[in-house]
Amino acid sequence: MMTLFTSFVMFAEMRTGSNFLEANLNAMPGVTCHGEVFNPHFIGRKDQTEMFGMDMAARARDPAAMLDRMRAATEGLAGFRYFHDHDPRVCDMVLNDPACAKIILTRNPVESYVSWKIAQNTGQWKLTNAKNLKSARVPFDAAEFERHLADLQEFQIRLLHGLQVTGQTAFYIDYEDIQDVDVLNGLARFLGVEGALAAPDQTLKKQNPEEIGDKVLNPDEMEQALARLDRFNLARTPNFEPRRSAAIPSFVAAAGAPLIYMPLRGGPEAIVIDWLSRVGAGGVQRDFVQKTLRQWKRSHLPHRSFTVISHPVARAWRVWRHMQAGQGLADVRIAMEKTYRMNVPPPDAPTEAQQAGFLDFLRFCKMAVSNQTAVKLHAPIATQAAGLQGFAGFHGPDAVLREGRLAEGLAWLSAEVGVAPPALNADDPSLQGLAAIVDRAVEDAARDAYQRDYMAFGFGAASDVTG
Repeated sequence: MMTLFTSFVMFAEMRTGSNFLEANLNAMPGVTCHGEVFNPHFIGRKDQTEMFGMDMAARARDPAAMLDRMRAATEGLAGFRYFHDHDPRVCDMVLNDPACAKIILTRNPVESYVSWKIAQNTGQWKLTNAKNLKSARVPFDAAEFERHLADLQEFQIRLLHGLQVTGQTAFYIDYEDIQDVDVLNGLARFLGVEGALAAPDQTLKKQNPEEIGDKVLNPDEMEQALARLDRFNLARTPNFEPRRSAAIPSFVAAAGAPLIYMPLRGGPEAIVIDWLSRVGAGGVQRDFVQKTLRQWKRSHLPHRSFTVISHPVARAWRVWRHMQAGQGLADVRIAMEKTYRMNVPPPDAPTEAQQAGFLDFLRFCKMAVSNQTAVKLHAPIATQAAGLQGFAGFHGPDAVLREGRLAEGLAWLSAEVGVAPPALNADDPSLQGLAAIVDRAVEDAARDAYQRDYMAFGFGAASDVTG
């Protein structure tokens, strides 16, 4: 087989047809696709935890070694499937390697979202015999879909930028084209494979072939939700990805005053939103997209936007307590316990155990911020400086308030727009217990994890926020 490529990667997502495309790649002479080799929950296939002589812990320590072993152990062209939430270090490795062919598989995001919801409902992720088909109609959750879309958009933009700066091209293939034998043979030629497929692989069968409106319980609500999105922006990349900040749907505006809050995840969101709901006539407006946010700004003049930064120790403790209580970051908890052998004690554990667990969490945060883990860097763990940079991709906030002087900052903002500030309920249950565990070791671990925030915002000792 004569080829310039020594390996390949299929960039895809769940429910885009990646299993079917993998089956056809494996039908090509001299080509082997090994599945989701860098999925954070398994290696290659569901419930498989070892491959090429490496387990999940070894893979987390050295993903490059896993790549090398996969290529060395495979006769011909070796490849794997990569989704947006797989080990982020691997994405950079393959994007920067011109000898690794890039296949980018896409699908209408509404179809992939609804298909994902049906698979969750039925438990059927693959179909090899049509008589075993399980079908269901599912509710369309607009907020969940927008988060799904935002993840896809961010990933596609990253791929596009990586290809551009390295002067490479990719083979784009859509879900609708993966059963076209001519397209599949074009992919074979792109990879440098000799020979051709006579027909697509017939092992896997298409699930849920009905029209999209027949698959959901609330098609009218789905249409209204999709109408909010700017269709013209959806074509600004080779796929359907608008260049917009993923944080915009989290913005919250006062219904009775020209104030809008741009939350930094892990901050005192509940406290600020409660205050915002009592400004002016009361109530809040949520679920913005670029279009509706611009409309709000034009119709609320003069307006002020703001965010709130928190001391890194207080912010990390708040995120830690929420994770302990099962309120998010489940994949982080799994990685801490299973991959890194770190302890996550229950919320009511003694003070000594809480401190030990929190120190482990801060060490994990340092690795995550440094891109040294196989887990996606979630917003509550990322630096606040990075969050502010993300806002700037659309418009930065007028004011950056500090949690320690929040009442004063909100009073000043109220005066700026001519409204009376309601009282601030600053009692935050998620910060309970923090003062009892803060010592020099905690201070040092937090500073080590969030050096960028300490430098950018001039934070002092944690005692400034713990009393």
